[in-house]
Amino acid sequence: MRTYLSAALIVLVALLVPVSAVAYWTDHELADADRYTAAMSPLAENRAVQGVVVTQATRALAGQIDAGPFQGGVDALIGEALHSFAGTPAYRTAWDAANRAAHTAFLAALESGRGDAVTIDLAPVTAQVRGELVADGVPLADRIPQTHLTVKVMEYDNLGALRKGFHMLQIAGVWLPVLTLVLAVSAVAVAVRRRRAVLATGLGLAVGAVLLWIAVVLGRRLTLDDLPADVDRAAAGAVYDALTAFLRTTTWVVLAVGLLAALAAWLSGRLRRTP
Repeated sequence: MRTYLSAALIVLVALLVPVSAVAYWTDHELADADRYTAAMSPLAENRAVQGVVVTQATRALAGQIDAGPFQGGVDALIGEALHSFAGTPAYRTAWDAANRAAHTAFLAALESGRGDAVTIDLAPVTAQVRGELVADGVPLADRIPQTHLTVKVMEYDNLGALRKGFHMLQIAGVWLPVLTLVLAVSAVAVAVRRRRAVLATGLGLAVGAVLLWIAVVLGRRLTLDDLPADVDRAAAGAVYDALTAFLRTTTWVVLAVGLLAALAAWLSGRLRRTP
């Protein structure tokens, strides 16, 4: 009975590893403004994401003025200014501020139950470019109004279900990883042959890490396949990868810990048999 109980606990640990990782990630990464902003910050230098921002901002700014026969030249200057601005520290600062504001809006939507999408306000970007164009003496640049250009980064159909699931994962993120660790220790403690139990538990952790990796890869594919046709796949993939970086790192850490524990238990048995 002790052997069967230990085996059942090891199977449960393998199944709980991906769930625990996702719950912890939701509570400590997605729900935290500083960690969310830090995760999204490197995307300021991603070419695909920059391309989406520049394209959207160029369309918005170019449509705000009527330059007559000079329209093409003014639009080209706006595009060049945006491309140039996308590589500056000021752009990265504006990007971080926009993402922090989007995160705040998302949490507010979960709390209030109102809204159907999360958007990033690119007003700081367009305002900075307008100022640079005016300073450079670009004709008609002073006619560009201050506008709030928003880019949709997340859309949801059932906010109530999303809020409930998010809240449940936040609660589970506190105790589920601890429970998984306790079950792993218990699987070894109740076993008749503890060295073999350590080996099996280590392999169980490795299996759980593989399941987590499969979940992240499958989630990426389903997320990108579900996007509208006009959404840039490269930019969306970069955003997904940035947000799930913690889960990928957790996959390798848990896999390494599990395999090392299994290897140590196996080597221990080999050394005991050596005369």
